Amino acid sequence: MKALRFFRTLNSSNPSKTHFNSTIFRRLYSAQPQEDHPTSTGLSSSEEDDTSSSSVFDSSQYDVELNNDVNSGNSVSSNSSTWDEKYRERVKDNVFGEKDPSEIKSTRILIKEEEKRRRAALLARSLLEAALDEKGDEEDKGDDEVVKEEDQMSLSVGIIGAPNAGKSSLTNYMVGTKVSAVSRKTNTTIHEVLGVMTKGKTQICFFDTPGLMLKKSGFPYKDMKARIESAWRSINLYDVLIVIFDAHRHLTKPDSRVVRLIERMGSEVNPNQKRLLCINKVDLIEKKKDILKVAEEFKELPGYERCFTISGLKGAGVKDLTQYLTEQALKRPWDEDPLVTSEEVMKNISMEVVREKLLHYIHQEIPYGIEHRLMDWKELRDGSLRIEQHLITHKISQRKILVGKNGSKIGRIGIEANEELRSIFKRNIHLVLMVRVKS
Repeated sequence: MKALRFFRTLNSSNPSKTHFNSTIFRRLYSAQPQEDHPTSTGLSSSEEDDTSSSSVFDSSQYDVELNNDVNSGNSVSSNSSTWDEKYRERVKDNVFGEKDPSEIKSTRILIKEEEKRRRAALLARSLLEAALDEKGDEEDKGDDEVVKEEDQMSLSVGIIGAPNAGKSSLTNYMVGTKVSAVSRKTNTTIHEVLGVMTKGKTQICFFDTPGLMLKKSGFPYKDMKARIESAWRSINLYDVLIVIFDAHRHLTKPDSRVVRLIERMGSEVNPNQKRLLCINKVDLIEKKKDILKVAEEFKELPGYERCFTISGLKGAGVKDLTQYLTEQALKRPWDEDPLVTSEEVMKNISMEVVREKLLHYIHQEIPYGIEHRLMDWKELRDGSLRIEQHLITHKISQRKILVGKNGSKIGRIGIEANEELRSIFKRNIHLVLMVRVKS
């Protein structure tokens, strides 16, 4: 009432003038508060972006063992339940007094059954892990034996094929750890990636290459980038060449360019090299007769020593392929130390892991135009690794997409990459990702 009298007094003194601020009046009597107009900071949009810290991910600011959604700052979706039904029933009983004996009894029975299932699952998992550990210890004992240089045998294997044929998945499965990025997008591998498998006295070096393709005339594309041309030139450098293709895609969406690539690789004779044909992704084919149909189609192709049906992701048929490659090993010293992972290989793995997460969360042509650089690699006194990588975009708009709202997207990429690098290197990782625009 005092406020109303005050305004009436002001109005009665001079009715032609308004002595109070209309903004104050609206704020006093409006049902909803009025928002102030944002004032300009005097900086351009690019300068404001540069001053923002959201474009830098630093793993030291996050607890990577927590859930990814919590670490990346993402709120829980309103559609997903954040409670447990059995606790809701208990609240209804204790707080609101809604007692239903039949419901309480059935809830208790369900809780007991769930607890039994959980304990049985934990017991089965512990037994399985114990069995796998015993088997792994036996294999490690055999692998840790020192092999004399005169007894060592090695083999270099190149893996080529069309984009998305499963070359990286096969390489990772053969090696036993992730050395090459895997994605459903084409041209995931942009340079040659080395993976080493050592068993007994035999060491096999796998070279994962970028996807190759032929144009309609049957010859390699003239406008390929230098990395693709390098992959074509290095075909004859390996002891064994694996030509791999996607059997599931061949059945659903056949591509004549893939068939011509397979035929051309078989027609080019190299007396110092053995060539194998691998029919990949058989796990996606439901009917066995379809697998036999594809195998019969390429069985009589000239130039191939053997034809294998495999699943590079699940490992079906890979054991036979590994056995064959072991038998083809040549008597010569190993190229890599099996007990020590070189720093160059570790750097390459860190780049591949970040690139895989980048391709998973950034779509369309943006990830292919990003310059990915390793800026710093330092081993700290506590045994951990500090890895700094820069993601350089050509436009501010691309940078904004890569960073995400409040740094959510680059944060998720960094957290997942940091967790995977920790599991691969078996040590703490301090990963720093910086997104900036090319100057």
